[in-house]
Amino acid sequence: MKYLHLIWAELFRRKTRTVLTLLSILAAFLLFGLLNGVRESFAQAGKSAAGAQRLQTGSRLSFIQTLPLALNERIKQVDGVSTVTYANWFGGAYQDPRNQIFSFAVAPNYLDLYPEIEVSAAERAAFDSTRTGILVGETLMKRFGWKVGQRIPLQSTIFPNRDGTKNWSFDIVGTLRSKDKKSGGWYDSLVLMQWKYFDESTPYNRGEVGWYVVKVKDAGQADRVAKRIDALSANSANETKTMTEQAAFASWMKQTANIGLIVGSIMGAVFFTLLLLTGNTMAQAVRERIPELAILKTIGFSNGSVLGLVLTESVLLVLIGGALGLGLAAVIGPIVNVGSGGMINMPPVGLSSWALGLALMIGIGLLVGALPALRAMRLNIVDALSGR
Repeated sequence: MKYLHLIWAELFRRKTRTVLTLLSILAAFLLFGLLNGVRESFAQAGKSAAGAQRLQTGSRLSFIQTLPLALNERIKQVDGVSTVTYANWFGGAYQDPRNQIFSFAVAPNYLDLYPEIEVSAAERAAFDSTRTGILVGETLMKRFGWKVGQRIPLQSTIFPNRDGTKNWSFDIVGTLRSKDKKSGGWYDSLVLMQWKYFDESTPYNRGEVGWYVVKVKDAGQADRVAKRIDALSANSANETKTMTEQAAFASWMKQTANIGLIVGSIMGAVFFTLLLLTGNTMAQAVRERIPELAILKTIGFSNGSVLGLVLTESVLLVLIGGALGLGLAAVIGPIVNVGSGGMINMPPVGLSSWALGLALMIGIGLLVGALPALRAMRLNIVDALSGR
């Protein structure tokens, strides 16, 4: 530590270069903190349903596999179940297939299980009595300039209508508003339609549902209730998997893509680039200071001391940028959770992330500083001072 002032002075000898390198390291570890949070959220999802008031039951085989409507009555009879509803994915788009909309065909009591969604009594009654009626999130209403009472066309990306096309028409009868924009903001971008109209209008459904939503009487018994529900269809052609809604979303994503592999590949590419950048910075810094390092040896610094100075400088450079990056990730993570409206629920940057991050910082620092430090240690005083 007695040489810390010397290391600090050498580190910021070229301030512009050091600051730019620190910003690169900061960006790399900011990305690491956020992506590691995404990876952990998917890894932890579904391990337990304990404490969940609302569960989701889908096909064990795949999220695109439907379940028989007859299962609805059987789930109602399960001890610990309070209410059951069901829904189907519609896969709607407006005007252009790129304008994808979260759209579900739902049972009449679907909104009873979602008190976090606000719908006026009159609009709820209109939805229940209008066969082609839909409820639209207020964000979508503003985005497309829709109004209650308007008839709009939607194109399903999956299901054809009775005329053989994928063109559907619906009447907007009400607006969906989320009570808590932080955790449920995504409801404002949702479209709900009548399941019965959907089921009768497409030849590809006929009494099938995409998933069930179950409200349990006691959240503390959620795991037990989930096992009882899955036992109903065990060893049948329609085996189910019951989990929390967050875990169900994670399961959908895992079946769509290998999240762990994607995150790992991105982080690997980022850190490989960081190694090249930081290694070049350290090599250039040591090359510029060869005469000074020779003087240090002349006045009594040993080869080991010079090696330690360069390695410490390298590690300190990465530690400063990395710590700032992880700290920024800890601040931005909750903002991302809020901005996603509850669809993303990254855990905070905890001790495990900091421990892994610090290990990476030290490892990268030692790795990029190794060659410049060895060069400095083997430096011949006469050759260095003579400019050779």
